[in-house]
Amino acid sequence: MTPRILALGIVAAAGATAQEAGPPASAPRRFRLDPTNMPAYTLPDPLKFADGAPVATAEDWIARRRGEVLELFREHVYGRIPAAAQRPLEWKLVAERPVPALRATWRRIELTARHGERALMFPVSLFTPEGEGPVPLVVLICNRPTVPLDADRPVDEEFWAVAEILRRGYATAAYYAGDVDPDRADGFAQGVRGLFADGEPKPDDWGTLAAWAWAASRVVDVLAGLPAIDGRRMAIVGHSRGGKTALWAAAQDERFALACVNESGCGGANILRRRFEGRETVEIINRGFPHWFNANFKKYANREDDLPVDHHMLVALVAPRWVHVGSAEDDIWADPRGEFLGVWHAGPVYRLLGRAGLPSSEMPPIGEVMRGDGLAYHIRAGPHNLTLEDWRAYLDTAAIVFQEESRAR
Repeated sequence: MTPRILALGIVAAAGATAQEAGPPASAPRRFRLDPTNMPAYTLPDPLKFADGAPVATAEDWIARRRGEVLELFREHVYGRIPAAAQRPLEWKLVAERPVPALRATWRRIELTARHGERALMFPVSLFTPEGEGPVPLVVLICNRPTVPLDADRPVDEEFWAVAEILRRGYATAAYYAGDVDPDRADGFAQGVRGLFADGEPKPDDWGTLAAWAWAASRVVDVLAGLPAIDGRRMAIVGHSRGGKTALWAAAQDERFALACVNESGCGGANILRRRFEGRETVEIINRGFPHWFNANFKKYANREDDLPVDHHMLVALVAPRWVHVGSAEDDIWADPRGEFLGVWHAGPVYRLLGRAGLPSSEMPPIGEVMRGDGLAYHIRAGPHNLTLEDWRAYLDTAAIVFQEESRAR
């Protein structure tokens, strides 16, 4: 008999119950169980073609099924980017200065999209560490207008953890999503979607999330060509609505070796078919943010089971590249278990492509990271936010990913 069992036996003999004894102080804390009244659901199979035939080989996925799934998300969820918006943008360096406190150089770059006589400019901030390049790049889709992006930003600001990223030896860039397309239902004419609008709107026209993801690709068009940046080692990061955007950007743009998807909730990494009181649903998100998705997505309000996709398939679109999803214990609105399951159920595609995926179908304890092969997940204590704890988890994964990319050369 081990000492722990013996001690519990003595407590029981003294008349105490197991509940009174309590778990050991070191026992890991787990996320709460699902509500008992949550309806059952069946997920669409990413490894079946639209005609029902099985996706049997990696070549089947790469040559055909991946394209099918991308088109389903474009048609039913995020929308299609106009052909006129696919070309590279004009850009210019407008400011550059050293930041001694960070041992880095800060630059402001302005990107300009043109269509006919109209134009739209949005700025990007870039910090590069001292020393010789090229170095990996971490791009943040910043969804908060209050986060400072200039050279004089506070060193300890966490939402864009510049100091921590630079300490790892990486460059980092950020742009404010609202500069690309306003985060308002009435902002269409002021953003890039209005710039490229042509004719009557269609139900699969791009929503604001797709416009923000488009901007991420246009940013790396420019930054990946700079001498200081290693275009083979790039990560995309986003929180909340920015997390939804980061995952969709990485699904489409294979230059991103890693997607860090923080508390993305409904329309991001979580399973839409999980319905219970207290979490965001398709009906709620489209009512509150009608501009984020395409018009077709609104048809699935309270009809999630009719969608031909769910968001494990969105995670799978990044395969075999890495996805790391993060949740917060108190962020029930985003459904942390649904976010975890979005990662877990992408596993069959990762395994088909030679990756092992996550090692377990059980969520890790609060405060821990589960890393597998190609997929990672963590859940921390606290509310909805992008914190230094999240950044450190993502950057530890980035170190693995960037090392893999270096070895592959």
